[in-house]
Amino acid sequence: MAVRVLLICLAAVLLTGCAEPVDLSENVTRKPDGFFHGLLHGFILLFSFIGSLFSDNIAIYNANNTGGFYDFGFLVGASMSIGAGASSRSG
Repeated sequence: MAVRVLLICLAAVLLTGCAEPVDLSENVTRKPDGFFHGLLHGFILLFSFIGSLFSDNIAIYNANNTGGFYDFGFLVGASMSIGAGASSRSG
């Protein structure tokens, strides 16, 4: 079990080491996105993911954001989109 966890961690480090750095200079010239943009981006998460598979111009998450408020909006929007917590059983 410990060997499996170690191999997964090693693979994650090696794969993220291959990531190309992104130039954010064009992105930071405008006002950072807040809660409502995060909410929208979280809500369209699945569509953004599918689009990002076919185009390099589509991103799932905006790097130029206000921090916690954007993240919270993104989380709420993604939860609404995916349906986390929407199902309940009575019985």
